[in-house]
Amino acid sequence: MMQKKLLIPSRCIAVLLSILLFLSINGNSLYAQNSNTEISGVILDVKGMPIPGATIKNEKTAKVAISDGNGRYKIAALKGETLVVSFVGYTPKTIVLDNQTQLNFSLTEESDKTLNEVVVVGYGTQKRSDVTGSVVSVPKSRLSQLPVTNILQSIQGAVAGVNITSSSSVPGSQPTALVRGQNSITAGTGPYVVVDGVPLTKTGGSLNDINPNDIASVEILKDASATAIYGTNGSNGVILITTKRGTTGKPVIRYNGYAGIDNIAHILEPRSGAEYVQKYADFLKQTNQTQTRPVPNLGELAAYNAGTTTDWVDEATQQGVIQDHNVSISGGTPDVKYFISGDYLDQKGVIKGYQFNRIGLRSNLDLNVTSFLTVGTSLFLTSNNFDGGRANLLLATAMSPYGQEYNANGTYKIFPMEPELLYTNPLLGLKTTQISRTTNINGNGYAEIKFPGVLTGLKFRLNAGYTYFPERRGSYVGRLANDNNGTASSFNASTNSYTIENILTYSKDIKKHHVDFTALYSAQERKYNSTTAGAVGFINDELGLDNIGAGATQTSGSYRDRYGLNSQMGRLFYSYNSRYLLTLTARRDGSSVFGVNTTKYGVFPSAALGWNVINESFMKDIKAISNLKLRLSYGKTGNEAVGVYNTITTEGSVRSPFNGISTIGVIPNNLGNILLQWETTKTANIGLDFGLFNNRITGSVEAYQNKTSGLLLNRSLPIITGYSRVLENIGKTTNNGLELTLNTQNFAGKNFRWETMVVFATNKNKINDLYGDGKDDLGNRWFIGQPINVVYDYKMTGVWQTGEDVSKQDPTAKPGSLKFADLNGDGKITADDRTILGQTAPKWTGGITNTFHYKNINLSVFIQTAQGMTRNNPDLTYGDETGRRNTPAEVGYWTPENQSQTRPALSYNNTLGYGYASDASYTRIKDVTLSYVFAQRLLDKLHLGSLTIYASGRNLATFTNWIGWDPEQTTYGRGTGNSNANQQAFAADWTNNYPVTRTFVLGLNVSLR
Repeated sequence: MMQKKLLIPSRCIAVLLSILLFLSINGNSLYAQNSNTEISGVILDVKGMPIPGATIKNEKTAKVAISDGNGRYKIAALKGETLVVSFVGYTPKTIVLDNQTQLNFSLTEESDKTLNEVVVVGYGTQKRSDVTGSVVSVPKSRLSQLPVTNILQSIQGAVAGVNITSSSSVPGSQPTALVRGQNSITAGTGPYVVVDGVPLTKTGGSLNDINPNDIASVEILKDASATAIYGTNGSNGVILITTKRGTTGKPVIRYNGYAGIDNIAHILEPRSGAEYVQKYADFLKQTNQTQTRPVPNLGELAAYNAGTTTDWVDEATQQGVIQDHNVSISGGTPDVKYFISGDYLDQKGVIKGYQFNRIGLRSNLDLNVTSFLTVGTSLFLTSNNFDGGRANLLLATAMSPYGQEYNANGTYKIFPMEPELLYTNPLLGLKTTQISRTTNINGNGYAEIKFPGVLTGLKFRLNAGYTYFPERRGSYVGRLANDNNGTASSFNASTNSYTIENILTYSKDIKKHHVDFTALYSAQERKYNSTTAGAVGFINDELGLDNIGAGATQTSGSYRDRYGLNSQMGRLFYSYNSRYLLTLTARRDGSSVFGVNTTKYGVFPSAALGWNVINESFMKDIKAISNLKLRLSYGKTGNEAVGVYNTITTEGSVRSPFNGISTIGVIPNNLGNILLQWETTKTANIGLDFGLFNNRITGSVEAYQNKTSGLLLNRSLPIITGYSRVLENIGKTTNNGLELTLNTQNFAGKNFRWETMVVFATNKNKINDLYGDGKDDLGNRWFIGQPINVVYDYKMTGVWQTGEDVSKQDPTAKPGSLKFADLNGDGKITADDRTILGQTAPKWTGGITNTFHYKNINLSVFIQTAQGMTRNNPDLTYGDETGRRNTPAEVGYWTPENQSQTRPALSYNNTLGYGYASDASYTRIKDVTLSYVFAQRLLDKLHLGSLTIYASGRNLATFTNWIGWDPEQTTYGRGTGNSNANQQAFAADWTNNYPVTRTFVLGLNVSLR
């Protein structure tokens, strides 16, 4: 039924677009009818950039015009009449007409622009000066001037308290976001994402489906007062994205495009041929073996004798290339506004076979049907393609430089180091068929009614969103890729979701009192289904994935689930004389994931106070302070933290022989808990917003504390019950932090300006309780009083040297063995000597952006840092593997001659499983952008609205003590990860080790008129 209803608006859109075209054509002719009294011109800012949406009012006739996307306007006026030009955040200008018919305006920014700035706060907007919660806007320059494939890449390091981590640079991968640290131990920690008022999270899609060129603004809600309106969805923070809309005026066509290259930012180079030979000789010597040939394997001898080597990393990698082209058209009349865009992104990865292709279309339409009714749509379609077999970087680093890449017939040699069978050719993946594609079809619409007369200020808005998200993945591995049977697998899934929101708002001013009230009733539903098919045993590789039925052994499967959420919300905002502010919010959520023996509903209230100290009379004589506001909030949010059907006891199927016949049976799968409740987080926040010296210095300082209880953790059970664990509400954590944002105008001359933005955030979480008995969980590395994620291991103090006495500390050690601290003093190294070496999350993060303007030239330099984190280093852990592989030249080894104190001997077996805990702190020159904005007078001659060219570089340099590819990258050891990895674009396993890349691009932004 829902699908049939949603088909009807698609016909209406076609009609509306026809009306739009008619009005646009006739709107142009309306200008010409008043040519005898017409005043025209362009409205610019101090940099010569056009200001779209500015208001030009004739004071005598009350006629109003709006500047178009190029800042141009036309208005009827006569000599002696007064024109007033205004725009939010700029000082208005007034002029009395003489005999002019062409009149240009240059507006300057108001000193209190940030106070009057309108920000999105969820289900509405507020002036910055009225905001009581912790709401931060991402700088517009980060949104418009950086060539990124995902908007989170623009946010990284630029917003205090929002930690964005790019653990992989796989083309098309999405960074992870963490707002104000980690509250939950096992539940999801990602923020809730809302686009144009409709959720993107929980619909199957991601921010990868949103074209950054289409985004007008991004706000991040951080404290409970700001996020409580989203209830359980807001427990980990909220990212609000507003896409671009149309403006009144003639159609404006814009093109934004860039092209550039990718390279590996830092290569962990394998040993050269001579170094590899020396390592093999040292290994035999340290293991007391006799050397009979210079290389480990007979298959390497031919190349060694010929003096030829293969650079396997070079063979597995390539020059990365990226290009993006975006075309948009926007415009409209006072009653019909439209924004239409199309985007094409193509990225060839630095590792062979990796690629990402995205095609996106968007149509945003706003229509004033009557004086009281406005309707609109936000439609987009995104197609993502990650197809292609891929080379394996980890295997490339393991190959002997004397390994043989090709067979005599030109095919890849399966085992380059024959008869060594542990390592296959890293390029075999290029000979597999891999399909990975997703499509996001998203249709959102709204209708808004404004009530007149005594009900002025009352509005009703209906938001409706529908998402269809199909996925397709497939794989075929055949003979050329070391599978003599041939293995095929296919996976198809779809997610259907809808959101309906009924929003009632009322706004009223009574003398010095201002009241805003918002009420909400909403419903969300998501349905997911998937089917899988597989086969092994193909006669040949000709058809492969195109005929799975030809396989000898068939497998299949299917799955389906449903998720629902019903919500009610009320929010009251009150201000007195723009000085004293109060926000009260309460939301009630009912989730389908909870069991039948408890309420499915949770209530999440919050309260916030604000005091605009700057508006007090006693502040008038303090000229140095231009803004001062104090904010205080307290509230409660919830987290479902449990998957669909996890409260239900389920059984799984198993096939086993019975009387010689294969029979299907059942075995215990999941022990449900019908008493499960929400994880609950209580948050306190205090903030101070300030501005000094006519807002030459602005910023904010915030401190917060989150206390989470009722954590959903798995309690271990005796295996005799048939189940190993059960979910219960049994844990508590605390999360504290401090955030600072500082903006300074260091120099403001006529031709030269210099601005700086600094962000700083510190965060510390702590486990207060786990299972109610005050005991640690050693198996999961969870410790009472410690951060959630820590490194728990032996404390390395050096390397045992020849002649040192090991008997009193580690009797089993030999020269070249790692030396560990005997923390319990029992004269031997055991598991009891392990200790907490550090936390995996950074203790503090920061970023600094310096922007320089000289006439039309702009230079932006952004430096990001993350400090105080410790990680196990897999680039040191994987070791020599009994002399059978190559190792990185940067990772040395102990010999009696060099007496290394950091690396063990080649004969060391690491029987204790030491993870080589390392300092993962880093400081990175994240991006540098140089741009040139062409002057408007030149563009007028070229009949262009605007033109900017730029050059940009990302990940230009990293300063760190980390030994490896990169401290931010997640590296997986050989053989680890997802068993279904060959079907997934970003599988967290060793086949997808992908280093951080350095990117250089040239870009062009141009608008036509």
